Amino acid sequence: MNKPSLVVLAAGLGSRYGSLKQMDHFGPSGETVVDYAIYDAIAAGFGKIVFVIRKHFEAEFKEMFGPKMEGKVQVEYVYQELDALPKGLSVPESREKPWGTAHAVMMAAPVINEPFAIVNADDFYGRSSFQKIHDHLSTLNNEELSACLVGFVLENTLSDHGRVSRGICQVDENGNLKEIIERTHIFKKENVGAYFEDEGVKTELTGKEIVSMNLMGFTSVIFEQMEEAFAKFYKEQSGHPKAEFFIPTTLDNVRKSGIKVPVLMSEERWFGVTYKEDKPIAQRNLNQLVEKEVYPHKLWT
Repeated sequence: MNKPSLVVLAAGLGSRYGSLKQMDHFGPSGETVVDYAIYDAIAAGFGKIVFVIRKHFEAEFKEMFGPKMEGKVQVEYVYQELDALPKGLSVPESREKPWGTAHAVMMAAPVINEPFAIVNADDFYGRSSFQKIHDHLSTLNNEELSACLVGFVLENTLSDHGRVSRGICQVDENGNLKEIIERTHIFKKENVGAYFEDEGVKTELTGKEIVSMNLMGFTSVIFEQMEEAFAKFYKEQSGHPKAEFFIPTTLDNVRKSGIKVPVLMSEERWFGVTYKEDKPIAQRNLNQLVEKEVYPHKLWT
């Protein structure tokens, strides 16, 4: 069987960050956050990296990442654009915002024929997270629909500087997913816990909830189901210019079809860069990991 692949969602425009954070420097030798994800994925045994990017920064992105990856892992680039739609669909006049994370993953279909994992380009997941999902994906029959999720504890994934989006999970006694709901306005409370807002209503959270950070895995037969689900989403939501097709919805559709979706709990402490103010925190965290010799001072040699 082919080694699992890693799909890196790097097409975001960083509106809350103020620039293309997927290409910003965070490590002591100028590494990006996603450099560490790729480094860990290669160490875990992933055989291919698929970057989902936008055409307008293609040259800059390839110049930054191409030389680092050469000779270390197979690399593919695919493109998320507004007009990259299934046959028969067109971009509504009011649409300016990208179609969401699940649409981004759909772009990888032509280059994926094996089980694969998904990561955000601006999130740090930790080496053991990649090892857990790699090892699980390596056991799957790619001809059968299957999915999994790496779970994190909510309080370990919040920003001090504003709202975040998380898929909040309910897990059964056997460690399988019962439900996942995307919450796009989760805020850290001043002391302990968190809350989310939905249409002006605040709902309290303990901070101990299991959440998805979009580190999920699927067999490649998922793409057929995703295209059908996107067509349904388009029919229902194309008149709403900010509606998005989220990858947690795809995962939940697998669960609803009767297939068990294991939640692989990670002990790692996640961090990411949603806001510009998150940058020095991420830099400090990465420097500490380098000082502990988890990573070399210069990641790529």
